[in-house]
Amino acid sequence: MSDNQKAKLEAILFLLAKPLKYSKLAKDLNIKVAQVKELVNELAREKNNSHSGIHIFQTDDEVSLVTNPELNDFLSSFVKAEKTGNLTPPQLETLTVIAYRGPITKAEIEQIRGVNCSIILRNLLMRGLIEEKEDDQKIMPVYTLSSLMLRELGIHNVSELPDYNALHKNAKIEQMLNELT
Repeated sequence: MSDNQKAKLEAILFLLAKPLKYSKLAKDLNIKVAQVKELVNELAREKNNSHSGIHIFQTDDEVSLVTNPELNDFLSSFVKAEKTGNLTPPQLETLTVIAYRGPITKAEIEQIRGVNCSIILRNLLMRGLIEEKEDDQKIMPVYTLSSLMLRELGIHNVSELPDYNALHKNAKIEQMLNELT
């Protein structure tokens, strides 16, 4: 196995920012589960020390990137500020895209916005404003407004949003999203 496979594994763990099954990683990397576990163990040996801000967290069937537990007290103030502060303009824009175009994948959001949305999506998930769901029709998970967000907006369904029908199936946006395929 090459260092390239290890780099790909690390990049997938970072990009998706959630626990992933060894079997899924094996399929994505086109290698055996045992090889994935070997790569994960190599990454853990490199990352799981007091000099690294990121650690590898493993269970019997999943692996994820996590912050170094030694930094929890330091990081808790950042998490609190992220959960309770006002939404930034990029967060509001992303939330609007999800509201009017959801269910929508991260790639589709990024196609519309033109920038990486990983951190924004993680923040909106932490705040409970959006939900991430698996979709049989799409490879990647999709994002929708949470029931908490619907309640905050005073609506029961996204179709109650102003100009929802015009924006949900906008031809220009459809054309932009078709460029992804």
